[in-house]
Amino acid sequence: MSTESPLIQSMRTAVAAAPTDVPLRLHLAELLLGEGLSEAAVAEAAVALQHAPGDMGARTLMMRAMGLPAPAAEQPGPIPEKPRAQEPAPEVPAAPAPPTGFDWAAAENEVADAVPPRFVTPGPTSTAPEAPLAADGGGDPGDATAWEVDTPGTVTLADVGGMEEIKERLEAAFLAPMRNPELGRLYGKSLRGGLLMYGPPGCGKTFIARAVAGELGASFMSVSINDVLDMWMGNSERNMHEVFETARRQAPCVLFLDEVDALGAKRSRMQHGGMRNTVNQLLTELDGVGGANEGVFVLAATNVPWDVDIALRRPGRLDRTLLVLPPDAPAREAILRYHLRDRPIESVDLGKLVKVTEDLSGADLAHLCESASERALLDSTRTGVVRMINMKDLLGAAKEIRPSTDPWFASARNVAMFANEGGMYDELLAYLKRKRKL
Repeated sequence: MSTESPLIQSMRTAVAAAPTDVPLRLHLAELLLGEGLSEAAVAEAAVALQHAPGDMGARTLMMRAMGLPAPAAEQPGPIPEKPRAQEPAPEVPAAPAPPTGFDWAAAENEVADAVPPRFVTPGPTSTAPEAPLAADGGGDPGDATAWEVDTPGTVTLADVGGMEEIKERLEAAFLAPMRNPELGRLYGKSLRGGLLMYGPPGCGKTFIARAVAGELGASFMSVSINDVLDMWMGNSERNMHEVFETARRQAPCVLFLDEVDALGAKRSRMQHGGMRNTVNQLLTELDGVGGANEGVFVLAATNVPWDVDIALRRPGRLDRTLLVLPPDAPAREAILRYHLRDRPIESVDLGKLVKVTEDLSGADLAHLCESASERALLDSTRTGVVRMINMKDLLGAAKEIRPSTDPWFASARNVAMFANEGGMYDELLAYLKRKRKL
């Protein structure tokens, strides 16, 4: 059995440090293939295809490593191979392989003719939007730090799949007054506002915040506890002040406070005076003495609203709340369509898939598509015949995934039933009754 050279070991270290770097991983696979380690090369090429399903270089490299003839129509892979003496192809475990090689271009053309379109669309064509509600941390380009401000984006509420009730509430309680500043001034309404979004994790609160910024044509600024908290006395309060000052300079600006239960936890439970001072500073900044917050729209998100200091929900601060629940059927269809758009699929019945994924969050749906891809990928590497992702893969993955929202509803149920001061959780109670979770 061949042992790995120091160069290959160094490349493995580099790949471990950057696991999503496809060209780097393909370079490692080339080195492995050059050393006769064909099985290891196949494994690396398979991971590269998982990150970049359409990478023709990765496909070509996998076919070579498996001892199958590379398609003549394909171009060489992204990593130029150094010329070396011809060597015999490594032995490959017996597997059913096409007798005359596998022509990717011909296969794709054949599938395109045989299965138009890739999705099964019974009845009228679906009207789900192309750009769906993205999962928390899944579809977004990354949260900004306290000192970074994103310019007004093109994402709006039209890009949020389904969730019409949430859109209507946002429009009535938050967006409509902001879109009509002259009318607001006539009635003495300031161009400022605060909204607290709560609900189970992975249901799109961050994406909705970005969509609100797009609706208002405002800059977007995301802040978490890591951007504010500092080990030195007084620095956390100063960081909090600088965050709001930056938002004021960039007005109109949507300031998004992610995991606000960490930034504004109940002071009665705190043992450390520094964190109490930080919460006090947050309350002061939200008040915006002298109209300093004009044009600053504060959106906050939390999974545990019962841990947020009650003073934050006082009128004039985060005085409006919005429950963000797991995606409804139109939203699930949009999310699934989004996560399958660049994968090799055939005969996918989205309507059937939507029915069996009820109660799954956006993050759960993204994981379902990833799991189905892994099933097809592993099957392809075992048999030596590359195949498309089909409904069997997706339904099999759906059976194995349990809704990640269940633990949250178990905790929220007790709070909504026995600590519903002021009717804050009336909407949550209505949902639990409708789902028979009480």
